[in-house]
Amino acid sequence: MSRNGLFFVCVCALLTVTPNIVVAQRGGGPPPGTPMGPRPLDTITRPGSIQDAGTWGYWTFNMTEADRAGALLLGKVAIEGETLPWVPILVTVDCNDSTVYTTQSDSKGNFVVTPARIPGELSQLQDMRRQMQTHYEGCVLEGFLTGFRSAKVAITERNLRDDPNVGTVMLSRDSNARGTAMSATSETAPESAKKYWASAGQDMFAQKPEHAQKDLEKAVRAYPGFADAWYQLGLIQLQSSPRDAKACFDRAVAADPKFVLPFEQLTALAAQNGDWQAVLDNVSHFLELDPAGSMRVWYFSALANYQLGHLVSAEDSGKKLMAADPLHNIQNGEQLLAAILARKADYNGAISHLRNCLTYVPAGPDADMLKQEIAQLERRVSAAK
Repeated sequence: MSRNGLFFVCVCALLTVTPNIVVAQRGGGPPPGTPMGPRPLDTITRPGSIQDAGTWGYWTFNMTEADRAGALLLGKVAIEGETLPWVPILVTVDCNDSTVYTTQSDSKGNFVVTPARIPGELSQLQDMRRQMQTHYEGCVLEGFLTGFRSAKVAITERNLRDDPNVGTVMLSRDSNARGTAMSATSETAPESAKKYWASAGQDMFAQKPEHAQKDLEKAVRAYPGFADAWYQLGLIQLQSSPRDAKACFDRAVAADPKFVLPFEQLTALAAQNGDWQAVLDNVSHFLELDPAGSMRVWYFSALANYQLGHLVSAEDSGKKLMAADPLHNIQNGEQLLAAILARKADYNGAISHLRNCLTYVPAGPDADMLKQEIAQLERRVSAAK
């Protein structure tokens, strides 16, 4: 299979390093198919309408609980004794020990669960209610933040029929965790550094990164061991100066070797530079602290192993990516797994994954390219008979 095919056109798009700061749902918004959290609507039309308030505001303020019940679920994430991190917190819906839905919290901890879009089922509100009741009753909500334990909240018949608010998913620090997504250095920082940190957070949520950068620089001057501040400073500098960003991530790791988030960014930067061994080194550091990995870490692990010809490891990482990303938020992940299988001459396996891609890739050039790749692989299968 040609290295100039769809797989390599698509996977290169993932090498752009995206900050994990919550600013209007990560700036430009999540990939298509990512469940959207609460967000304001850009334009105002009719007073009291869903166009006026946005999905979250309309469902929260303009409808009764009975009207809302069954069409979506509303909830909140909180951390025992601590403020929320700047990064979104992953929330999953697990049914029969299988993850069927993922969403993220916003800057205030709010999250929304809506039904997966199944053709023909969501044309009317009643269809949404029926789907929620059929698929989600008795399932469990759980938050995921490295270094923390999560309480589990069951989705009850009452949530689906009377009151969509499931309450609060509470997280607490796990003293036995190898790594953490919130550095313990934040708790030991002097008050002056904490003040600058809090001010930077307000600036970021107000979409004023230039102001936040100044406060973060003051925070690390006041407290050079402030790992969280170094990390956030690195995120701000990613687009303008990847070299400075890397230096900040390295400082964050030096300040707190158990702080896992910088390793994901260092992994992405290494991939951007085509340094595949450095990718695997950073993946290894990440997994030492958080063996569960993350969607991006498994993606870059699969890609780096593929580029280095380690196809067994590449396939293993690709399969773990599929398990961690059931909604295909990393849109090219399954195409990468297909490329790995194709190089292993498992053409039928590659075709199966590419056909599945067509179930969620919108019609257009990408879908057309997928069809061409499927046809090319089918010709190889026929030639081998």
